[in-house]
Amino acid sequence: MTLFSEIAEQPERIKSLLASQRKNVERIAAAIKKRDIEYVFLAARGTSDNAGRYANYLLGAVNGLPLALATPSLFTYYKRPPTLKNALVVGVSQSGKSPDIVSVLEEGRKQGCLTLSITNETNSPLAQASDFVLDIQAGVEKAVAATKTYTTELMSVAMLSAALSGNKTLWTELSKVPGWMKQSLKQNDFISQIAQRYRYIDQTVVLGRGFNYATAFEWALKLKELTYIIAEPYSSADFAHGPIAMVESGYPVFAVVSKGKVFNSMLEMLTRLRSDISAELIVISNDKRALSLAQVPLSIPADVPEWLSPLVNILPAQLFAYHLTIAKGFNTEQPRSIRKVTETK
Repeated sequence: MTLFSEIAEQPERIKSLLASQRKNVERIAAAIKKRDIEYVFLAARGTSDNAGRYANYLLGAVNGLPLALATPSLFTYYKRPPTLKNALVVGVSQSGKSPDIVSVLEEGRKQGCLTLSITNETNSPLAQASDFVLDIQAGVEKAVAATKTYTTELMSVAMLSAALSGNKTLWTELSKVPGWMKQSLKQNDFISQIAQRYRYIDQTVVLGRGFNYATAFEWALKLKELTYIIAEPYSSADFAHGPIAMVESGYPVFAVVSKGKVFNSMLEMLTRLRSDISAELIVISNDKRALSLAQVPLSIPADVPEWLSPLVNILPAQLFAYHLTIAKGFNTEQPRSIRKVTETK
């Protein structure tokens, strides 16, 4: 199956991206440093929007750059684009074809901003509207559900952050990502078997926080578009402010819990869900304490740093969505009602 093969090839795609695009990324970072950039203004849709959520945390935490996610309808329907003075305007898109994303980059250029496209199509309208192009080099992605284009977008953002920081240690950690990914993919057989347990669920919540807020959204998106489950993503903090009331005994809760700054907060939420409510927990983590609370523990290597954990955590999530789609008897290659390239205005 195409979707499965594209999930499996991600470690090699990431390895190739690191090798081929580092000089380009460093050139882009040098150009950014020469400008009086005060913040990043990022436009994206769908899976790429989730890569933008990762950029929001990463560029803020590592590089001290605030990031605003664009509202493209202000540029298209309302014709009232905000002032983008001293912004780095970034468009993230697999195809680079969606007119609303392109319009943001065109307006950024019109206002004299530095513009950057992160895309799989270097001759696309988005790339043509940009001063710089970061080629994610995912290769042709035939499956409708995006997998390798998501992780290569994440890696592109991570490489840019590392280049802007000037910290060589970050590049050393980046080089380890393909190996960590390969390790996480070894759970495929287990995930294939355990997915049968959930073939009748029709709704769930997906929890994450910090860097893995993006992972929660992307996992939920894959469950929605492939298995047609009503999967609602939440920050664990937001979840505590009301939505937790929907959870009752046996209710399935998916969670991404990596070691790092937000780990204790996430662990506290999982403990509450398991001990007080008897929720059914499916947990991706690199910490034994979090995994021990889960009915379905999905581990990633223990030494994955928090800032890179979204690149590794999403692989078992993708596999879970893939195998649950099969368990439910749906088509993994052609989900209903959606196409590979969606062009919105």
